[in-house]
Amino acid sequence: MDGVQSPNARSYGESLPDQVDRVASLSDAHLDLFGDLLAKKAAEKKTKKMGTAVFGEDPAQIWSEESLTQRLFACCVCAETQLTLFSTLNNACAKIIGFLVNASQDHNNVADAINNQVVDPVKALERKAEDNIKKEKQFYQKLLSERDRVYNDRTKAKQKYDEECVEERAHDDRHADRVAKQCEQQVTDMLNAKNVYLLSTVVANKTKTRFYTEDLPRLEDQYQHLQVHLLTKFVNIIHHAQALFITHYDTLKSRVVIVDDALNDVDPGKDQELFMEYNIRPFTAISDWVFEPCASHYDTDEISLEPGPKVFLQNRLARSRAKRQEVEHLLADKSKEADKLLAIVTAYRSNQSLGNADEILENFLQASHQTTSYQMTKTCLDAEIEILESNLGGDEGGQNPHAFKSSSFTIPTECGYCRTSIWGLSKQGKTCKACGLSVHSKCELKVPADCTGNRASRHRQSESLSSVSRLSSISPSSLQTSTPSPSPLQSEIQAQPQEQYPIARVIFDFTPTSPFELAVEEGTVVHVIEEDDGSGWVKVSDNSGGKGLVPASYVQVTDASAPPSRAPVPMLQQALTERVRGLYDYQAQGPDELDVREGDIIELTDGGRNYAEGWWEGIDPRGKRGIFPSNYVEDV
Repeated sequence: MDGVQSPNARSYGESLPDQVDRVASLSDAHLDLFGDLLAKKAAEKKTKKMGTAVFGEDPAQIWSEESLTQRLFACCVCAETQLTLFSTLNNACAKIIGFLVNASQDHNNVADAINNQVVDPVKALERKAEDNIKKEKQFYQKLLSERDRVYNDRTKAKQKYDEECVEERAHDDRHADRVAKQCEQQVTDMLNAKNVYLLSTVVANKTKTRFYTEDLPRLEDQYQHLQVHLLTKFVNIIHHAQALFITHYDTLKSRVVIVDDALNDVDPGKDQELFMEYNIRPFTAISDWVFEPCASHYDTDEISLEPGPKVFLQNRLARSRAKRQEVEHLLADKSKEADKLLAIVTAYRSNQSLGNADEILENFLQASHQTTSYQMTKTCLDAEIEILESNLGGDEGGQNPHAFKSSSFTIPTECGYCRTSIWGLSKQGKTCKACGLSVHSKCELKVPADCTGNRASRHRQSESLSSVSRLSSISPSSLQTSTPSPSPLQSEIQAQPQEQYPIARVIFDFTPTSPFELAVEEGTVVHVIEEDDGSGWVKVSDNSGGKGLVPASYVQVTDASAPPSRAPVPMLQQALTERVRGLYDYQAQGPDELDVREGDIIELTDGGRNYAEGWWEGIDPRGKRGIFPSNYVEDV
């Protein structure tokens, strides 16, 4: 047995579509069989469990005892040729059990050696395999969860679209003189909801296609790799047991040779062919979804290109392209890593002296899972970009997008798009760091990409926006009294507002695969620092101070806001030290910004905390003066 899978062999993913549960149960049956192989009454237990270990729990064909030892079937290349296919695992197990029964009286002297060098490794192999299978099952549930999330997004988009259609129709019956302006906005909202619904439908279709044609087959192939690895490791352990018997008992050599030959005949590929032969079932893919017009509003399945919705689509196209570019780099690196690890695993199976394949196999599975996640994200982005480019026809709007950053507004601030107020710590808005424009988070994609890059220019364009800039630099305490402005020292030591974040509860365990992710356990209470921006990830912090990314589907928000994440800096300490420490790495995006490194101490300039909403000014350890995001540092 060489442990190398033939490149021409059929794979589970191709032959057994949408049968992850049955493939997983075969691995469980293998573990159950191996656990009893060296136990008492092994022959009786083998008869009961071998069928499940060879054909699975619920095969599509009826099998008999003869099916375990020999089966004839037509060759796929030549229908006239008949090939004999039997379970090499069953044959090997039968020889092993026969050897143990016949040599049981001679095992007293080597009992300790067998216990330490055979039984314990088998148990270790079982534990390791169970852990790997558990991870595969968890990843399967994650795939289902991600798929269902995309399906639910489409359903929610449909509901939102229907609601907007009903609301728009209701206003048709009112007096146009009083509600003309409001009706126009609601028409735009209705068209936006329609576009989102159409986009989510395309994304759901792409996700569904990928789920059944790529993700599930790949997951089944991973089970196949695990089973090959499990059988290979098991055979090697038994080989070692035979070596012990040969050393201590010359009289057992003939029996050892028989068992050794049977083990050499174990072929995971042949056994898997037999399993697939008995479990092939018809499979029909789910039909694509189509646009369903609202029952109370006549509409078509065409993307709306009215001026308002077009701006929304143009901004969404730019954002999707940026995300895709980022995902493509990550996907390329992770794919290369997975291919390299698979080659190493294959080499280690062929030659065990090269190293321990267990750790490499685990790393390969992790890399493969991450690759699948990146590919799923890229599939959604590709689908969205394709339909947007097709409908926009090259009209992609302005090429000067705003650099919006999440901000909290401690005082009412006018939204630069809808002209309503933005206010609150838990309901954050967005502020362009270049021109100072502030908008609601929901209005971000509705703003044309015409950033001037100059706060003064923005001031001349809109007096209301200039008031936003002034308000963002005024501390709350200065609005509570009509007394003259405080002295410079008093301005420096005013306490900064405390940030509040939504509370969420972790509903699944998550193990990080990169330094940017956070390990969480089911039931843990966390604070949501940054909400899901469409990538499927949220940034959270736990009670021990750890911060990082976790899948959005792994947490459930339980409260809109949480207690302040940290106490305010003492006034005297703030006035005397005015220093902050980097929490995360930040790469400067312009000559006026500072690079922030985790652990670096930055000295704030006079009034540096009031530079702009979400931005502070300081001097880094290298003596450079510039601005940086305030949420990337903490007070020291």
